[in-house]
Amino acid sequence: MQISDQITERYSYERVVESICALNWTSLSREDLSNVARAYYYFSVQFRENLEIACRLFPDDDKLRQLSLGECATDNLSPWPGVALPGEKLDHDEFMRRLLELPADDSNRWAFIDQIGLQYLGTVRRMDPDARARSIASYEDGGLERLFRAILTAPHWDSDLLRAFRHFLVQHIAFDEDPDQGHGALSRHLAPDDRILPLWLECRNLLVAAAPTLLS
Repeated sequence: MQISDQITERYSYERVVESICALNWTSLSREDLSNVARAYYYFSVQFRENLEIACRLFPDDDKLRQLSLGECATDNLSPWPGVALPGEKLDHDEFMRRLLELPADDSNRWAFIDQIGLQYLGTVRRMDPDARARSIASYEDGGLERLFRAILTAPHWDSDLLRAFRHFLVQHIAFDEDPDQGHGALSRHLAPDDRILPLWLECRNLLVAAAPTLLS
């Protein structure tokens, strides 16, 4: 894997990130937003797996070790009622799994979302490990922060599930935005390029399948 200090070229995957952020997030109903949260759980699983791949590829990388400590077996999202006890250490995808068990508006789409979520994981798991490792930098160094800010423009956050999801998003923005010590600073040396484009395309497809209103 080529390592560089910064991304100086504009890649197609960045335009896909922009297109995701430009979806109609402000139109989402409570049910739509709950569906997005459930779909995002599957994204969070592949995020952890990609980070694990990056750590295996670069076992002596101190920055990746620090990043892993902030994403896996950590209490930086704890506590949250019904999800995590004070000081409880969880992988972030486990926090997502638990919050999905909180009360929310009934949704008859969740079986379908689980189906497309598992298909999504199957697709990502067949992708090149080097590309999956590189994707971490694009997620942490601005990509997910922009996505989370877009999701937060949705108007309805008044169920237990959605309040917990909002906590997850807001905290992750804080984790990523510090230019020197944030998660972006710990990962940008992985130097993503358009080999990661399929990962962002699959992310967009997953979110739109979960909430087709996003295309309205």
